[in-house]
Amino acid sequence: MNLYLILKALHLISVISWMAGLLYLPRIFVYHTENKNEVKVCEVFKTMEFKLYNYIMMPAMILSWLFGLVLITVIGFDQLANTWLKLKFFLVIILTGYHFFLGNCLNKFKINENNYSSKFFRIFNEVPTILLILIVFIVILKPI
Repeated sequence: MNLYLILKALHLISVISWMAGLLYLPRIFVYHTENKNEVKVCEVFKTMEFKLYNYIMMPAMILSWLFGLVLITVIGFDQLANTWLKLKFFLVIILTGYHFFLGNCLNKFKINENNYSSKFFRIFNEVPTILLILIVFIVILKPI
């Protein structure tokens, strides 16, 4: 069996899991914001948000990074000289920042101090989609 392909598959599985969470958590935030006066409903959202972030998204992000860095090790660190890989790395750093921003929002919801509107979360929810599209095209086409 080819170790590189196994690592690549594990990386993709991790990224897909991470992206699912990055796309779903802001959607839960939309509903949480729209139901902020419903105490029991908000408690359900808080549980969903916590479990999604801590049990799915955080491990998936860590594994995405881990398998990605191991893949770079396997192909050789000299590949970091490629502009497409630098660009992918930069976009993944932005995605990671987005992930931690969602974690900050989660903490604000936890203590009932969210200051963002449901419209903000609807629009902000497009960020990981745009980054995903850019990353996929960069990785597949390696344009630069």
